[in-house]
Amino acid sequence: MPPSVTRPYSQPLNLWLCLGIPLLGAITLILLELTSLDMDLARLAYDSTAGAFIGKHSYFLETILHDRAKQVVIALSVLAIAVFISSFMLGRLKPYRRELGCLVLSMALATGFVTPLKAVTAVQCPWSLSEFGGKETYSELLSPRPPTDKPGRCWPGGHAATGFSLFALFFVLRDRRPRLARAALIFAFALGTVFSIGRMLQGAHFFSHNVWTAVFCWLISLGSYYAVLYRNKAAEKVTEPDAISVQS
Repeated sequence: MPPSVTRPYSQPLNLWLCLGIPLLGAITLILLELTSLDMDLARLAYDSTAGAFIGKHSYFLETILHDRAKQVVIALSVLAIAVFISSFMLGRLKPYRRELGCLVLSMALATGFVTPLKAVTAVQCPWSLSEFGGKETYSELLSPRPPTDKPGRCWPGGHAATGFSLFALFFVLRDRRPRLARAALIFAFALGTVFSIGRMLQGAHFFSHNVWTAVFCWLISLGSYYAVLYRNKAAEKVTEPDAISVQS
C-alpha cells in the first residue's frame, strides 16, 4: 500500500492581487480602445515596402513557435488527461487526483473558450485589414462590425491561450510545491508572451487581443483552483460544543 498523502490546506488567497490586477488590466484594455495603440504597434511589425508583416513568411515563427510549440502543449494536455484517468486505477496517484482534475479542467476551459468567443465577436485580424494589405475594415472591440462576407476570427488570441493556459500549473502546485509553483507561473507568463509577440509579428493579432487572453486564462485558472482545490483551514475547523452535564 502506498503511503497516504494528505491534501494540504491552501495558502491564503490575496483576492486584491489575484482578482484586482486582472480586473484593472481589463479596465485598462477597455480604455485603450480610445487610443490607437493597437494600430501603432501593428504598424511597427508591418513592412510597407514588402506589403506584408515582417514575420508572415518566417519558418521559425510559423512552424516552430506556432505549430510545433502548440503540439508540445497539446501533448502536455493529453498527458495530464491520461494521468488523471490513471489516478482512478493506480493507488499512488489517487492522493493527487484533485490536482490532476483541476489541471485538466483549467487547461480545457482556458483553451476551449477561445473558438466560440472568436465566432461571437467576429474581430478582424490585422493582416485582413485594408491598412495592412487586406480588404476588411477595422473596428474597435466594442464597436459594431462593418458588413463583410468574411467575419473575423481573431479575438481573443488562440495561440496566446495555449501558453497562458499553463497558469493552471501555478495554482495546482501552489499548496504542495510553492517554489515550483512560482517557477511555473513565470514560465507560463513568459511562454504566453513569446507566443503573443510571435503572432503579432505575423499580423495575426493586435496587442490587446493577447492581453485580454491572458486575463481570461488567469481568471479561468483561478476559478478552477478555487472550485476544485482551495481548502480553507478556518472554514473547515470544527468547534466542538462544550459538554453539558445534566444532573437528575
